[in-house]
Amino acid sequence: MNSVIEHKNFCKVLAQASADVIKRYFRSGVSVESKADNSPVTIADKKAEEVMRELITNHYPDDGIIGEEFGETNNEAEYTWILDAIDGTRSFICGAYSFGTLIGLLKNGKPILGVYHHPILNDFLIGDNSETRINDKKTSIRNCEDLCKAILLTTDHLNIEKYQNIDKFNHLLKRVKLYRNWGDCYGYYLLATGYADIMIDPIMSPWDLLPLIPIINGAGGIITDYHGNDPQKGKSAVASSKHIHSEIISTLNN
Repeated sequence: MNSVIEHKNFCKVLAQASADVIKRYFRSGVSVESKADNSPVTIADKKAEEVMRELITNHYPDDGIIGEEFGETNNEAEYTWILDAIDGTRSFICGAYSFGTLIGLLKNGKPILGVYHHPILNDFLIGDNSETRINDKKTSIRNCEDLCKAILLTTDHLNIEKYQNIDKFNHLLKRVKLYRNWGDCYGYYLLATGYADIMIDPIMSPWDLLPLIPIINGAGGIITDYHGNDPQKGKSAVASSKHIHSEIISTLNN
């Protein structure tokens, strides 16, 4: 079997195994712990990542893994799996639907596959830099050509002020049609499926960011860091349609 097809099929296995765990804890009053950075974590985050790690180790014992909860293994491997079992843990804790499972695959350090899976709604979005599919149907970012018609999303408005220039961001807000905090991976899902036009995060971790790159590229969009550079080398993200991306970057930085 072609390795790309094999890996895509295995992504579905990982997503379903993770979902089987997460569904048991959703809206169950699960207890919440605080990590060293004060971000929340639950048993669902941990157990779902453990299940995916076990599957990868059994099927691809030579591959590396980078996961939010349990760190990095085999960092010299040709293939490395990126795991964020629950991206949007705060939403998960609150019983909101704006979270999901992120799975990525790197080959020699380059993102070649990205997956967003919603364990409750069972939406499976997968991109390979060339195309992106939602539940086996090809999808794309809509062709927004003017900022005044754009829907802008971000995860947390307070993070803009904490990590970037809030005045320049507010100037961008005045130029778009609509602004909402429908964030984390759910915002990029809305972008890739044609329901939003801009998604911005001023700070991101590798497990948040790397799976999104093949998804946005495959959907015909552009994803960079906050300053318009290679997102893989950055710690932030600005994703949008190709027509308005340079104008967004200019507004945020100049």
